Amino acid sequence: MSYGQGGQGQPPWDPWNSGSQRPQWVSQSDDRTPDWAALADASESRNKRRRLLLICGGALATVAVGVAVAVTVVSANGTSQAADSPSNLPATADIPSGTTGLTPSFEPTSAPPPLDPEEFISSVKKDTAPLSPDILFPGSSLTLVDRVYLKGQKSDTTNCASAAKGTLATILTKNDCTRLMRITYTKDGVAATVGIAVFDTEAQATKAKGEADAKSILASLSGGDVKAFCNSAVCRSTTNSYGRYAYFTLAGFTNGKDVTTKDTAVFTTGDDLAEFAFRQIRQRGETQASAAANE
Repeated sequence: MSYGQGGQGQPPWDPWNSGSQRPQWVSQSDDRTPDWAALADASESRNKRRRLLLICGGALATVAVGVAVAVTVVSANGTSQAADSPSNLPATADIPSGTTGLTPSFEPTSAPPPLDPEEFISSVKKDTAPLSPDILFPGSSLTLVDRVYLKGQKSDTTNCASAAKGTLATILTKNDCTRLMRITYTKDGVAATVGIAVFDTEAQATKAKGEADAKSILASLSGGDVKAFCNSAVCRSTTNSYGRYAYFTLAGFTNGKDVTTKDTAVFTTGDDLAEFAFRQIRQRGETQASAAANE
């Protein structure tokens, strides 16, 4: 049996025998000094392994603690609890999560309701836009569908009774009519006067409309190319109101012929002018409501 790296047949090295040969397992260099670089490398390798073991051990310990905490929390929330687990741990639902769980709240918003156009034409306090016969009935003619009416004379007075006949004069005066505007239109031998009476309030206009009867007649307006009409002949009249305005029509033949129920052209003319008067009054309210909403 041989020991170390000595040659075969040589006696083993005896440190107490000066004649024995020292084995060469320390270094193969000629100067017989230790290889310090190799020793340093070996030491560094051992240190690295030690650090790695410490890191792995710490990670395993952390995992173990996490598992223990998880087990404790679950047990605390269950029906039974380990004897050595704390009894004052909060339930799972009480443990704060990564977020607060709060969501922003906002007050419900909604667009303001649109302004009512009728509100602006129901009282003199709000109905402040300019007003005249030409504003209500602009241009030199009026076209409705395929029907064209030529515009004739116009009149504007604050003496409402002077532009009315029969019982209408008294009704307008009693309900404090402040203004009466009239326009006459003609088409194919038919003439019609439309009149708009102005009051301070809607209640006054509504009352004037309700008090009108078959003898409440608007005075026809003639002149220029339009001959006098509906002075003695039977004519067709209408009465209505919207807001603080009451509007009337009187339609008949320019040749003085009496109107009968078969004369649809006369009825159509009066209805067209009444409808147009209503639209113009309503448009007046819409224009003022829109302007107020944009202020």
